[in-house]
Amino acid sequence: MEKKLSEMIYDEEGIVKRIEGGLRERIAGMGIRVGKKVKMITKHPMKGPVVVVVDEARTSLGLSIAEKIIVEVKK
Repeated sequence: MEKKLSEMIYDEEGIVKRIEGGLRERIAGMGIRVGKKVKMITKHPMKGPVVVVVDEARTSLGLSIAEKIIVEVKK
């Protein structure tokens, strides 16, 4: 099932399927690329950032960026 990274719940894992809005180059330095496994660590309320693990490194993303990353998650 596909969902936005911003919609993932705590401890949920998935594979990045696509990155919308021309963000590929901007977030590639964070290790977030198509085909990479990501795991949701925390999601702050009130439109705060989300924290994910990619390649054993924690990365914080703004909600507006997380909404443009589409992830395939297991049901």
